[in-house]
Amino acid sequence: MGHDRLYRHPWSPLMTMGVTAGLALWLLWRPELLSSLAMPLRLPAIALGVWALGAGFVYGMGLYDQSHWRQRLLGAPTCWWVLGVFTLLLIWRA
Repeated sequence: MGHDRLYRHPWSPLMTMGVTAGLALWLLWRPELLSSLAMPLRLPAIALGVWALGAGFVYGMGLYDQSHWRQRLLGAPTCWWVLGVFTLLLIWRA
């Protein structure tokens, strides 16, 4: 991601950080959303959550590296897709 994309959407990292912080607080408040799942479903859900929240915080703070594979895993739009899927999972569990 170049800086030109960041300047076109300056609200994007801030919005990503807000959604990520909200999901993290929701999971602190209601940990049973994931802990009540059966183990074969719990481990992929936790892995998805670690990826989603980690990518959201990294992208929101602008700390991701410019190398190709890290950019794809942590930058936009992958970060938004993973956050969206994890948010839908939590909403479905609630």
